[in-house]
Amino acid sequence: MTSRQEISAWRPAVPGVTEVFHARFTEHAYPMHVHDDWTLLIVDDGAVRYDLDRHERGTPNGTVSLLPPYVPHNGSPATAHGFRKRVLYLDLTHLDEGLIGAAVDRPDLVDPVLRRRVEQVHTALARPGDELEAESRLALIGRRLRAHLGPAPAAELAEGPDRGVRDPGIAQDFRDLLDTRLREGTTLQEAASVLHAHPAHLVRAFSAAFGIAPHQYLMSRRVGLARRLLLDGAPPGEVAASTGFYDQSHLTRHFQRVWGVTPGRYARTGRADRG
Repeated sequence: MTSRQEISAWRPAVPGVTEVFHARFTEHAYPMHVHDDWTLLIVDDGAVRYDLDRHERGTPNGTVSLLPPYVPHNGSPATAHGFRKRVLYLDLTHLDEGLIGAAVDRPDLVDPVLRRRVEQVHTALARPGDELEAESRLALIGRRLRAHLGPAPAAELAEGPDRGVRDPGIAQDFRDLLDTRLREGTTLQEAASVLHAHPAHLVRAFSAAFGIAPHQYLMSRRVGLARRLLLDGAPPGEVAASTGFYDQSHLTRHFQRVWGVTPGRYARTGRADRG
């Protein structure tokens, strides 16, 4: 077997995420060690075996593993070709210390909804400018993890993956806040502080009231602003900067998703129509 290592690590601009770590290992074995953060782990290829609190554990296909802070664990490939994993390190604002014992008892969770949401967060974290999406998805992940680890998880998990909560007042307040901060943006944590609501409640109430997630609403409003500026003749790079997008490629991705064409082509079509 040829030894192979691929590593990518970064600190995203998302509150509560201390590190994102992607790795491919064929031979490396972690010794016993501890973290002061929660370790939220998915394995995309192969499998990992590890010891946690003197019990042997593993990551069978499709699971989500949550390793608690302060509890020693190790890790090594469980297959001949190694493993490929994606990890989020989350501070104690996402999950408090009271859940450590439950996480030690059942660290590997078989939950397709949770797995899909974790994958979606990694996708959002890899795209600068989509931090509100990542933060919103993390809020729902935290709620689902608490349901798994709490004393009575069945009732929470039985609600289904995307069922919202009815709170039209807080939903309208959140939309008003997004509208007033359309260009500069806001974090979900900031919105929760201003509106005195839990982040997950904000996301679920907004989605239930308006049929669209908060990050989708924000990006669609920014795309709407961009359309007007493009038709006025502003260049795409300038439009991106003035409408709150991270850069021109960020504008292009969201503009094309909504309208099916690039900003440049959209602008040229408008000029042709006036000619």
